[in-house]
Amino acid sequence: MTVFSVILSIKAKGEFLKLPSEIQTRIKKKLELAQENPFRHFERLKCRIDYKLRVGDYRIIADIVNSQKTVEVTKIGHRKKVYKNLD
Repeated sequence: MTVFSVILSIKAKGEFLKLPSEIQTRIKKKLELAQENPFRHFERLKCRIDYKLRVGDYRIIADIVNSQKTVEVTKIGHRKKVYKNLD
């Protein structure tokens, strides 16, 4: 099985580093699981082309490019704030 590579945008990397270490660890583990089959773990956002991954109260917003086998993480944050200002 082909493994997808996970790429964090500069914005997502900054948001990730601001999170508490225990949340960072949980997000890392969840993204590692999603590398094998991201469509099993990520859920499509309604009326959008990107996907979300739930990790407790936090969400990871990403674009999945199947042809390039990449998961491009664009935003990471608390569920109350992460959906605001999605471009």
